[in-house]
Parts: sequence; structure tokens; C-alpha cells
Amino acid sequence: MDLFLLCVFLPLVTVAWGQYSDYYYGPYNYGDNDEWVNVYRQGFNFQCPHGQVIVAVRSVFSKKEGSDRLWNYACMPASQSLGEPTECWWEEINRAGTEWYQTCSNNGLVAGFQSQYFPSVLDREWQFYCCRYSRRCPYSCWLTTEYPGHYGEDMDMMMYTYDYYIRGATTTFSAVDRDRQWKFVVCRMTDYDCPFQNV
Repeated sequence: MDLFLLCVFLPLVTVAWGQYSDYYYGPYNYGDNDEWVNVYRQGFNFQCPHGQVIVAVRSVFSKKEGSDRLWNYACMPASQSLGEPTECWWEEINRAGTEWYQTCSNNGLVAGFQSQYFPSVLDREWQFYCCRYSRRCPYSCWLTTEYPGHYGEDMDMMMYTYDYYIRGATTTFSAVDRDRQWKFVVCRMTDYDCPFQNV
């Protein structure tokens, strides 16, 4: 009897899972030979190609290199339902040595990062490069867990499901460890134009 029930319900569960579960993004290509976008104690500017957004962030920490990190990012095309970006811009600078929270204004999605290292603070300032897609609006937003899990550890954050996008982040800064932990703001986007804006 148990085998009969398994044979009946297993195909139904498989079909339902295939119809209603989120798509999986698979492994990311961080660029040519997995090179870092920066060298220690230097500034950098990384932007995804037009029409793509950040889907993965990787970083390694070095205490001996000024308590700095090497960074790398992966991009993927935004869902076709969003269309092409209608405008892109750099957000306000988030100062070194402070905690901060920021999302892309005007319902934008994160499509790049810019950072400058400050040896006097042993930290970086950050800017998001954001792109808006027509008048689409975020919903079902949430914060990821902390990346890295502990100060000084390597970091590897990936978006595992399709149609979820990074809209911003909140960070904490340890004056003892001279390192940051990140929580990314992740949202879905509507398939229709919204009558309002997120400022």
C-alpha cells in the first residue's frame, strides 16, 4: 500500500514543485579567471554590463594588508519582464568607519559598486550604482543573513533564486576587527508599472 501511494503522489509532487518553485541561478562566473576587481588599499569602480544586475558578491579579508578586502562581483541579466533599464545613477556615498543602511532610490536595483579605501580609518567608503526599470516596484523585501558570518572571514553571497534582486544593504563596522558585516536588501519586482515611487 505504501509503495502504491508513493507511486501516485511522487509524480504529482514533482509536477507541482516544477510549476511553483523558484528557478535556481546556478554557479556564477565572476569574470575572467576569477580575478578580483581591486587590489588591497586601492579604490575601485565596478559596473555590470547594461541591463544586468549584481547577483553575487565574493570577498577575502587580510589583516596584514591594512584590514582590507579584495572584492569580486557577478552579474546576470534582469528578467525580461522588467525590460531595459530606463536610467542609472550613483547613490550617495556611505562614509568609512560608520554603520549605514541604504537602498537604491527611485525603485532602483544594484548594478555596481564603487569604493575608496581610507588608511586613517582602515575602512572603505561605498557607493551603489543603481538602475531603474520602467516604473517597477519592489515587494516581498527581506534582509539576508550577515556576510561574512564573522568579522575577518571570507564572504561569498549568491542569489539562488530567479526574480529576486539586490536593492541595497545595511552594514555594521567593528572598530576592533576593522571589518564590516553586510546584510543585503533583497526584493522581488512587480511585473507591472506602479503609480508611486520609493524615494
